Amino acid sequence: MILPILKYGKPELKRLSLPVDHFDGELEKLVKNMIETMYSAPGIGLAAPQVGLNIRLATVDLSVGEDSSKLITICNPEIVSTEGEQKSEEGCLSIPDFTDTVIRPKKMIVRGQDIHGEEVVIEAEGLLARCFSHEIDHLNGILYIDHLSTIKKSLIRSKIKKLAKSGNW
Repeated sequence: MILPILKYGKPELKRLSLPVDHFDGELEKLVKNMIETMYSAPGIGLAAPQVGLNIRLATVDLSVGEDSSKLITICNPEIVSTEGEQKSEEGCLSIPDFTDTVIRPKKMIVRGQDIHGEEVVIEAEGLLARCFSHEIDHLNGILYIDHLSTIKKSLIRSKIKKLAKSGNW
């Protein structure tokens, strides 16, 4: 089932998510729905807060469904270490039609749990590191525009306000 993706301005996007503590059939069903939602958007990552859920859960697939071996679902992810920097254009399913340049770690190690509660450690680099950084930010109530300068952030907010006023947000 495709879930509605919350857009910028919703308070659920700005809160700190709670740890996943039940690894059961309900979680598996939720993950399946999140993956379907991510692919239909289409996107390469989706965090639970983006679909209104206050839990530390994210799905990532750089292949956008083309290669099932690339699909990663992680509960309670933590960034263990980072290395270097990469500067690239970034967008977000919760802020559609807006992109900007964001600095993220070039490499990182992420630790979390799979949907059965087993520990996983993932070494990510390049786009995968960017994606994990972006999704973990969501779990901490941070959006990519929070990394932008005050001027750039204000421009985006002002455009979104105009879209919302006209009923297009």
